[in-house]
Amino acid sequence: MNNIKCSRRSFLRQNITAGAGILLGSGLPLSSYAKTLNDENQGKIFLSLFDLDATPPIGQELAYGQMTNSWDLGLRAKGVVLHGAGKPIVLCAIDWIGISNEGYDAFRSTMAKAAGTIPERVTVHTIHQHDSVRCDFGAEKILKENGVAPKSFEGSFARDFLTRLKETIEKSVKTTVDITHIGLGKANILNVASNRRILGEDGLVKASRMSSCRSPALRAEPEGLIDPVVSLVSFWNEDKPLAVLSYYAVHPQSYYRTGIVNPDFPGVARFLRQLAVPEALHIHFNGASGDVAAGKYNDGSKENRLILAERMAEGMKKAWENTKKEKITAREVFWKQQQVTFTPAPYLAKLKKELENNPSLYEKNVGYARKMAWYERCLSGKKVDISCLGIGKARILHLPAELFVDYQLAAKKRRPDLFVAVAAYGEYGPGYIGTEKAYHEGGYETSETATNVHPETERKLKPAIFKLLDD
Repeated sequence: MNNIKCSRRSFLRQNITAGAGILLGSGLPLSSYAKTLNDENQGKIFLSLFDLDATPPIGQELAYGQMTNSWDLGLRAKGVVLHGAGKPIVLCAIDWIGISNEGYDAFRSTMAKAAGTIPERVTVHTIHQHDSVRCDFGAEKILKENGVAPKSFEGSFARDFLTRLKETIEKSVKTTVDITHIGLGKANILNVASNRRILGEDGLVKASRMSSCRSPALRAEPEGLIDPVVSLVSFWNEDKPLAVLSYYAVHPQSYYRTGIVNPDFPGVARFLRQLAVPEALHIHFNGASGDVAAGKYNDGSKENRLILAERMAEGMKKAWENTKKEKITAREVFWKQQQVTFTPAPYLAKLKKELENNPSLYEKNVGYARKMAWYERCLSGKKVDISCLGIGKARILHLPAELFVDYQLAAKKRRPDLFVAVAAYGEYGPGYIGTEKAYHEGGYETSETATNVHPETERKLKPAIFKLLDD
């Protein structure tokens, strides 16, 4: 897929721009973004769309190495703004690896101001592609204070992008289109996801099967615990689809560390579905996939990127074909939020002392700065917002970091009577969040390298998730 030509990129952009222009042009102009709707519009709900390039310039420090080039597809930031059910609600997904700590705060506050709402009604998620950008202004500050080059945490590009994102959202919300229906559809995606953690007879992790796996023996192991379902929530104006939001849990890597910025196989799948249904804006969210990747079905061969993308797109296609529409009004739309106080991982206190005694350790691993930014927020009492958008029979959960898939499955089990979709990779500061049992099983995901939260986090997070789902 490195051979995708500019014509495809131009085609996609033209479709989005022209399609959105036609749809939004037929909608209701707003003279004030946050104003109360006129009496004649009470009960109606409206939609704004935004989509912009999130690709950094050549030379940018990426999560893994320096950028040397980019695909024609590049990276995108896509989202919707819902109007008519109280203050506007903003949902956004970005093709970056993670946005954390003070960076996450900045994104929510900037987007809220642009949409005429409050940060508590804004959710921004990354899809977590590895050949991409990270943002953490707290980590950047710590590194600079210790005389260390911020490298991938240098925030100039992120700040420039925030300016463009603000301008794009401000422009988008000046015009809206009526939502008359939502569509809900789901289907299984086959031969893409597999659990990364292979347990031995003693119940401990004996091996890891990551995003790519060259061991035939490990690839032969069972899929393990996954959620094979892709969930689609679509917004419609009568028979015209306006936006399609997809939710699926898998680490989005086929191969990486190339220096070539790209959206990997979920981005290609999204592109293929955009071509199939060009009149709607397609937005993809990664679910709870901290322990789920493509390793069983991917030996790292370059051609597997397209294979995985086509399998994912086929599942999305089936979910689209299974979609059932229902009429919707603002009375059936609500926003619920819970604030969770996270206890930091015990090792972080020791790491903080080591870094205070020897700041040069930051030069060996700038990632320590993200850990310290998170640790300081925890000590200050900073809470993490998790939220749920209720719309008709749908409940869309917005959750932080790299959650294990067990959290997603538990949420769906909690409310089998509803259509539950999960977007993870919101606030990225916590790193991996395993189940309490997983912290005793070992493995990379619950090691000090990967997780920044206490092993008992499940005891706080699951009750908060369940409370969002329990009407």
